Amino acid sequence: MGAVDRLLIVSSSPRLPAGMLSWPAWEALRSGPVFALDADSAQARAVRAAGVPVEPAGADAPALRDRVEGTAVWLAGPDGDPVFVDALRSLPGLIVETVEGSWDPPGARLVDAAAVMDRLRSPGGCPWDAEQTHETLAPYLLEETYELVEAIEDDDRVHLREELGDVLLQVLFHARLAEEETPEPFSIDDVAGDLVAKLVRRHPHVFADRAVGGAAEVAANWDEIKAAEKRRESVTDGVPLGQPALALAAKLRRRAAKAGLDVPSPAGDDIGSRLFALVGEAVEADVDPEAALRAASRAYREALRAAEGIPAAGPVGGVVAG
Repeated sequence: MGAVDRLLIVSSSPRLPAGMLSWPAWEALRSGPVFALDADSAQARAVRAAGVPVEPAGADAPALRDRVEGTAVWLAGPDGDPVFVDALRSLPGLIVETVEGSWDPPGARLVDAAAVMDRLRSPGGCPWDAEQTHETLAPYLLEETYELVEAIEDDDRVHLREELGDVLLQVLFHARLAEEETPEPFSIDDVAGDLVAKLVRRHPHVFADRAVGGAAEVAANWDEIKAAEKRRESVTDGVPLGQPALALAAKLRRRAAKAGLDVPSPAGDDIGSRLFALVGEAVEADVDPEAALRAASRAYREALRAAEGIPAAGPVGGVVAG
């Protein structure tokens, strides 16, 4: 027999269903005999089901070259078979071309994250993860959220990326717990599906034919659609009372202003009443009181460190408008 002088390597994303390949990939697969390290993989079975035979390649690259003449096709595995492909590329006189059969769409690595979470919670996974509940995880969600806010205030890109991942982990974890619960279980796909539906509903200027004149009208539409969905009786409905006190006071103040309700601050000369009145001043000035106090606290922290002779730790977050 002769020798292969042209090898087409068909690569594909392991995050897409087997058989979901581009037209150039199918053309390549039909251009010559097809080989694979694992001829019984899901991808190989899908190709075979489409009428294209897939043969096991063996582990000897030179021997593969001698098995056929002209053009041959290599159906790469999930990792691309780098060791074997490098051995094929090193063979003298062999023309090697890569054909992209499929590629990762945006967000594809979220599939990996969900798979890792499933492994951690499944039998044989992590003992600590197996013991967690929504209640035990709740403090971690708060902690990770505050760390994310700190990264944003510090304009720390490295930690911003890391903390976003930590918050995502909490979402995946809670969704995985919910999938195991009865009655009414739901999965991360249900969570994502609900989110997609909500975003589409509340952006009719993007996904429907509703015209808007700017960001302010978009926000007004959002509130209108949300109010119709929730059917709330009071402007206070949906305001979580467990949030930090300054943020809670600001949220109530903003809800009152949006509803056109002129309700005076609680009467009294105690600290709580005075703080609530001060929050009102911040909201009227379009300043987020929570962020403003945090910025002042960070500045005071740096002043304390300076008094101790400790060098400045980094940038101090500024006041955030809200």
